[in-house]
Amino acid sequence: MSKKLLLAVDINDSQGSRPSAEAAVRMARHENAELHIVNVIPDPGMPIVSAALSSDHNDAVETAANHGLSAWAKDHIPAEISTVLHVVRGTIYDQIITMANTLDVDSIIVGAHSPSLKDYLIGPNAARVARHAAQSVFVVRH
Repeated sequence: MSKKLLLAVDINDSQGSRPSAEAAVRMARHENAELHIVNVIPDPGMPIVSAALSSDHNDAVETAANHGLSAWAKDHIPAEISTVLHVVRGTIYDQIITMANTLDVDSIIVGAHSPSLKDYLIGPNAARVARHAAQSVFVVRH
């Protein structure tokens, strides 16, 4: 029985996030679970890139991500579902697993595009989460 779920979404891919959101809502309703939703802001990469950005850039990106996640949740998650929103920064798969452990969730729901050759060579975030998470991971294909 799941009392706490974690849904990882990419707010920049609203259509792609829809199937995993629908699955998470069904699970939350069925289990009467609290739904945590996380959006990960990727790190800018090399320190030289960060140095080239303005000092308020990180704050602006985080504020935009918080507003974007709130709008996304309003459009995709029914009001009766107990929902907590999280915006974090870092490597996507690592932050999803870290959030799952920190929040002590029972299950993680992630979306995944249909596999292509590069996915088999590089490994998408959903595959890394499924391989390394201690929780059950539900991968929703779209």
